[in-house]
Amino acid sequence: MTATLRQTTTTVANTMIEGASTASALIGGAGGAYIGYQLAPASWSEGARLAFAGAAAVVGAIAVDGLAELLLAPLRRLMRRTPLSVTRAPAPANTLDEALAQVVAATEDDAANRAASASIRIDHGDNFLRNEDRWRGYENGEASFYLAPGVWLHYRSDKDKHGYGDPRFMLLTGDGEQPVVVTGVEQIRHHLAARAAGLPAVPATVETKDADRHKDPITELDNHPKALGA
Repeated sequence: MTATLRQTTTTVANTMIEGASTASALIGGAGGAYIGYQLAPASWSEGARLAFAGAAAVVGAIAVDGLAELLLAPLRRLMRRTPLSVTRAPAPANTLDEALAQVVAATEDDAANRAASASIRIDHGDNFLRNEDRWRGYENGEASFYLAPGVWLHYRSDKDKHGYGDPRFMLLTGDGEQPVVVTGVEQIRHHLAARAAGLPAVPATVETKDADRHKDPITELDNHPKALGA
């Protein structure tokens, strides 16, 4: 399934979930209003009975919506993590060039998905780095994630001493700065905030021979008004 079709399918599914949430609130409100009006003492004035019914409607809407959310919340999480998709294999290649093109495309998709999956090491959230549609895979198995103008997060998998893949993430910039190894999403926030504030952006993980250059300007950054607003 193409990215556009997958996005459309996901949007429709999310709309249906939100529609169900709205409908449950309306049903709960209507039911609460009816029950509240019926339970209000007949000796009360009509205005008092309507006010009581209104209060009951609010309580009913909240209660029913809360119960519905117990069912809808897992569906929302499922949609965020595994968007609906239909996999369609390409037709068998007729030439070697066609086969190579198919394998290159598959390798790029594989790299993007591997990068998104491995990003859980630095970002435990569901809606940012783990979104494979925002990763651009390459046929060498690496991938990049556009963060901001001139700033990308780059992924590659090196072999460790046991021969297993060891995912590594690095911040790359278009202004010639040294690539920075990233081990946590907080470093990305720090780097972007520093750039926005015009301050040095040298995360503490940068390895240098000069011990003084290990000092991270994070304290200065977090105390800087412009950086805090970034």
